[in-house]
Amino acid sequence: MSIKSIAAKLFAKRIYKETQAWAMNPVASQEAVFRDLIKEAGQTAFGIDHNFASIKSFVDFAKQVPIRDYEDLKPYIEKVVKGEENILWKGKPLYFAKTSGTTSGAKYIPLTKESMPFHIQAARNAILHYIHETGKADFVDGKMIFLQGSPILEEKHGIQFGRLSGIVAHFVPKYLQKNRMPSFETNCIEDWETKIDAIVGETFHEDMTVISGIPSWVQMYFERLEQKGGKAVGEIFKNFNLFIYGGVNYEPYRAKFENLIGRKVDSIELFPASEGFFAYQDSQKEKGMLLLLKAGIFYEFVKSTEFHTDKPRRYTIGEVELGVNYVLIISTNAGLWGYNIGDTVQFTSLAPYRVIVSGRIKHYISAFGEHVIGKEVESALQEAMEGSSIRVNEFTVAPQITPITGLPYHEWFIEFESEPTDMETFAKAIDDAMRKQNIYYDDLIRGNILQKVVITSVAKNGFQDYMKSIGKLGGQNKIPRLSDNRDIVALLNKK
Repeated sequence: MSIKSIAAKLFAKRIYKETQAWAMNPVASQEAVFRDLIKEAGQTAFGIDHNFASIKSFVDFAKQVPIRDYEDLKPYIEKVVKGEENILWKGKPLYFAKTSGTTSGAKYIPLTKESMPFHIQAARNAILHYIHETGKADFVDGKMIFLQGSPILEEKHGIQFGRLSGIVAHFVPKYLQKNRMPSFETNCIEDWETKIDAIVGETFHEDMTVISGIPSWVQMYFERLEQKGGKAVGEIFKNFNLFIYGGVNYEPYRAKFENLIGRKVDSIELFPASEGFFAYQDSQKEKGMLLLLKAGIFYEFVKSTEFHTDKPRRYTIGEVELGVNYVLIISTNAGLWGYNIGDTVQFTSLAPYRVIVSGRIKHYISAFGEHVIGKEVESALQEAMEGSSIRVNEFTVAPQITPITGLPYHEWFIEFESEPTDMETFAKAIDDAMRKQNIYYDDLIRGNILQKVVITSVAKNGFQDYMKSIGKLGGQNKIPRLSDNRDIVALLNKK
């Protein structure tokens, strides 16, 4: 065992104890964050506009600060982008993370000197919790890779702009610099396919022990490795045993990954976003990710079934329940207030508080009142595939409201690596799984309002071609699991 791995175990033990201190005192931890946020932002333009000086409790805050999305907060953000100080948070942000907006073009999410360290610490602590629980630390001596966006940043008014993953690349600890791959020059390549080929070239003969990224793009990397080496990724990288991912549910990809790797490897799930690093998988034995309650973020939760009502109730951490679908609302030390990030979560544990990401509040199907969410379609596909040789590369679901003949239905667009021998039986298995999860969907099938799901096969690389056509190939971009319209599927290449 190396000195580095021994040090990692000792450090992991310390971080675990520190985490337990706030995780076992969740309400007090969140109250402390809340008080600090209100105090620090009291003299900002936003704080003055919303009378932060009079806020003594969360009840006061909820009355004075409405839930906002990016469009609602945009007038404040535009002032910060122009270089104005003390608008949403004291001073100026260090960075703006540039993301893709749905209605407003590019979105600019502030990152401050107070918020930035938590992005770095959370990713580090996820690995340290894995080391503490499993005792495995030898991987720290090997090479590690995170498939990410370009670290090239631009600067305006003393603030640097770039993709979150590119910004984070500038904060890799010195003790990991020698282990980190790919090279800075390769990381700067903008074209994703060119970049993947360059990464394959650089890493092929290295001792890769940790690989990280969004599953769909890591899959592309693995496929290129397999093409180059003519063998499984696990044979190319004999000491690769830890996959770190975020952004999408890994389960629909797991069987394909194990086939590409040639064996099972441990995995750690992360829940990062430009708006904050919210949770990470702290245990290989428990379901869900540990919600970070002392990381400069105050959380509120709104039941998704109530979200679109006039005055939905806003719950704090001590009021949430297991298994309920909540819209995640945040206030942060980067200057986001009552901010709807668009993600929905469900709690899998209340001691400590662990969550799974159940979908997006804007990504659902409710053409007939069924309100199907991302978690349900992912679970249904996983259940239908269990015990079979079926392999799926990517998928999305959309309603077909006006079929040429017959009843409306949910249409599943699936790019198969290995197709079912009987597509009808597979479609029925998905439909049965959906009906078990969603009583509204089941009622619509029983009532002959909808017919069972229809599967449409997508051509090989069809989803990659779609992402390329809209300028979102690679990086942190991902395919929505479902939508209430057919805008995405209209552009897919079907078989």
